[in-house]
Amino acid sequence: QVQLVESGGGLVQPGGSLRLSCAASGSWFGPYTMVWYRQTPGKQRELVALIRSGGGTNYADSVKGRFTISRDTAKNSVYLQMNNLKPEDTAVYYCNLALGGGNDYWGQGTQVTVSS
Repeated sequence: QVQLVESGGGLVQPGGSLRLSCAASGSWFGPYTMVWYRQTPGKQRELVALIRSGGGTNYADSVKGRFTISRDTAKNSVYLQMNNLKPEDTAVYYCNLALGGGNDYWGQGTQVTVSS
C-alpha cells in the first residue's frame, strides 16, 4: 500500500515562494508519474506539474517559469518549488502517484494561500 504525505503549504505574500514536498511510503514497480494538482472551492482539480519516471516534466501554462517540479528517488519524494506566487495560486495542492493499470494514489492535500 502506497501512502503520500504532502507538506510545506502555508500563507505567503504575493511575490513570495513556497516549497511543497510529497513523501511516498510503500513500494511500487514499473513506470510511474508523480503529479501536483490544485483545487479551489467550486472548481475542478487542475493539473499543475508532473514528472515521469524517466524524468520528463510538464507544467500548466499558468505556472510555467514560476514553478519547478523535482524529485529525490532515494527518498521517494517529489517537490514543487513555487516562486513569484500570485493570489490566483491559492488552492489546496494535492500530490498524486499514477501507476500503470489505472492505479493511483493521492495525498491529503496542503493549503497554499497567497495574500497580502
